[in-house]
Amino acid sequence: MTKLLGHEEIVEEYLEELKNVIEHDGVLKNPIVVDENTNIIIDGHHRFEALKKLGCSKIPAYFIDYESPMIRIETWNNTEPVTKDLVIKSALIGKKFPAKTTKHMINISNHWVHISHIQKEINIPLGRLR
Repeated sequence: MTKLLGHEEIVEEYLEELKNVIEHDGVLKNPIVVDENTNIIIDGHHRFEALKKLGCSKIPAYFIDYESPMIRIETWNNTEPVTKDLVIKSALIGKKFPAKTTKHMINISNHWVHISHIQKEINIPLGRLR
């Protein structure tokens, strides 16, 4: 888990709420999405931080090729443009974007959908992640 790099800040209130849900359920329902070349978290910053707070040393991840043209980046607030290069640079230098800035999309059957569509439910018990 220590080799993974985030590119967005987290919302403390949401983090605490998510941590409590995961702890109550006793399982992690969905993996995070990580770039296979840089180990940058593309989706799942809050899940990553929640598992760290729960004492987990492992986190299931779905690895993607972030440079693929099948993946594009948008913003949630549509105010300032963000590029893949900016995401990589910000993660590598530790200068994170505000929470919920980036919106990663993937092309599935000629339809652009949020990258969370590739995260199949896994329901891994927390005990296996500690």
